[in-house]
Order: sequence, then C-alpha cells, then structure tokens
Amino acid sequence: MSEQKAIIIGASSGIGKELAKELSRRGYTLGLAARREELLAELRGELAPPAYIRRMDVSQPVSARQVLQELLAEMGDVELVVINAGISKHKASWEEEQQTIDTNVAGFVALARVAMDYFTRRGAGHLVGISSVAGLRGFGISAAYCASKAFISMYMQALRQKSTRLGLNIAVTDIRPGFIDTPLISGRKYPFWVVSAETAARQIYTAIRKRKRLAYVPRRWRPVAWLLKALPDWLFIRLPV
Repeated sequence: MSEQKAIIIGASSGIGKELAKELSRRGYTLGLAARREELLAELRGELAPPAYIRRMDVSQPVSARQVLQELLAEMGDVELVVINAGISKHKASWEEEQQTIDTNVAGFVALARVAMDYFTRRGAGHLVGISSVAGLRGFGISAAYCASKAFISMYMQALRQKSTRLGLNIAVTDIRPGFIDTPLISGRKYPFWVVSAETAARQIYTAIRKRKRLAYVPRRWRPVAWLLKALPDWLFIRLPV
C-alpha cells in the first residue's frame, strides 16, 4: 500500500494535535503547521513516523500560502489537507473581531485555494475544514466568530459543488464541532455535551475515512443543528445565549 501523507494546519494544540496523533497511529506521514513551532516540535517527538513541521501564521495569508506551498512540495504526493487553525473571541472588541476575520476567513480561503489547486494538479485529494455548530446561527456574544464559521461552511460547499461540476476527484469535508475540551473554550462554562479532543479526533478520522461531506462532532449535535436551523427568528433572538 502506498504511503499516506497529510498536512494539518493548526496542529499545536486541541483538535489539531489529537488528530495528528490519530492519523499517525493510522500510518500517515504528517506535515504540521502552526504559530507555536516549539509545541509542534514536542508533538513530533510523539509521532511515528516523524513529521515535517513549519511555523505558520494563518492571519498573514500571503506568507501562510507560501509556507503551505513549500510544505506540499517538500512532502510530495499529499492526499489530505486539514485546515483547523482558527480563533474564537467572545464579547470581542473591534480589533479582536478583525483578527477573527483575518484568521478564520481570509486565512482559510488563502490556504483552501492552495490545497484545491494542488489537488487539481495531482488529480485527486481531500480537503477538510473545521467550521462549527456556531456557524448555524448568529449568536450576539460571538458575532464575528459565528459569521466566520458560517463563511467556512458556505465556502466549502462551493468548493464541493465546483469539484463535482468539473468532475474533479476531490472530496471536501465540513467538520462542525460542538463543545470540545480544548484551549479554545478554556475558562468558559458550557452546560452539556463537552467531549474530549481525543474523542473529537476519532470521530473526525471516521468522517475522513468515509469521505463525508458533513460531520457534527460529537454526532449528537446533528438533531440540535436541525432544531437551530428550524427556529423562527423571532424565537431565536430571545434565546438566553
């Protein structure tokens, strides 16, 4: 069987870190990118085979694209790219909202385009993006975050439609996590369904293996998502969140 290769962007902690461990156990050779290169170096020591690591600041799209292009060229024949990097700010200032958009929207598009162009030349591939159940509706406590995650889901849907229309053998998977026990929600209290990053990584791997178009993590968020989307606006805006 040919060697499997994947790149995870945003692999220094949380979901990205645990997904790296999961894919490594499954025999993948990995490329790992994040701002905190020292944490990537620590993670590399836990993986077999050893991983390629690169420092990448997703909020700087031009340099981030260059890093991904160089990593793809160095690894050669990468079949899977996971874009996990993102930030979340509650009750954000304008500056924090701008940072959220720069990272979650502009950064995501910049990297997704590199991956899709690479897979098109390769003749096949799989792009996975981490959006959120928060992207289903606009919650006032984190307006820019919700909007950015909705953008990611819509953008991936457009990439999937384009791939299908052009007959490209490129899968596009939208992962929509709920509450995952990671630094992203550190210090915040959530009432239910918080799962570990390890559990999330296992479910994400299953979605990757099955080349799903959409997966909620954990899976029990699916009916909640249906309910959120079905709520009339007059009722939604009165929710105490």
